[in-house]
Amino acid sequence: MGTVFSFDVRGGEAGAVRAALDEAIASLHRVNEVFSTYRDDSQVSRLVRGELTVEECDPEVAEVLELGAEAERVSDGWFSMRYEGRLDPTGIVKGWAAERAARLVAAAGVSGVSVNGGGDVQLLGVPGPERPWRVGVSDPLRPGGLAAVVSAAGADELAVATSGTAERGAHIVDPRTGRSAVTDLVAVTVVAPSLTWADCWATAAFAMGSREALAWLESLPDVEALLITAGDEVRCTGGLARRLG
Repeated sequence: MGTVFSFDVRGGEAGAVRAALDEAIASLHRVNEVFSTYRDDSQVSRLVRGELTVEECDPEVAEVLELGAEAERVSDGWFSMRYEGRLDPTGIVKGWAAERAARLVAAAGVSGVSVNGGGDVQLLGVPGPERPWRVGVSDPLRPGGLAAVVSAAGADELAVATSGTAERGAHIVDPRTGRSAVTDLVAVTVVAPSLTWADCWATAAFAMGSREALAWLESLPDVEALLITAGDEVRCTGGLARRLG
């Protein structure tokens, strides 16, 4: 998927944890094989060329396409699974794959697991007694600095996803024009229980621009967000303060 995944696992029986990690890592490699748009032999590439039907693909393809269609509906089209007129589910695959990997490890009986996929993080459980997971949010305007620290205190499941231009430049597409999104934002960080959705909502919100995005994010249940503009303005949803610390 063109990025690095890391696991932080706490507790559990060593043998069971190792087996679960092996399964989770294998699942990430399999996702890359199935969904990569850069591989001519991937199922998604073959699906685009008409060599396969959805029914002939692995069941995960239909699952991801259904999730992507729901993201398109909820975002009123600001999230899209199309690029240059072709099917491209990469906007949802990374978050979905990281969340699924975290749940595979959690099922091994660990007390807590954190999976970081290219800076987007799924947290489950706790790292230790009376200790919540904490995730630093990079400051897009001050390299090496933090814009905020998100705490998972009181939450059994929490995800943090950021979309912006600091790391990869202008890579987010405005689905209404098919060109790079031109907005007043440099970064959007979304906090939600599920990384699948947090990743989608961050991408859609960035394409919207700060004013429309903030109102839309406020309307989503169990979602908080931090938005940073090119003018160094920080805007956030009303409940975000409860997640900082």
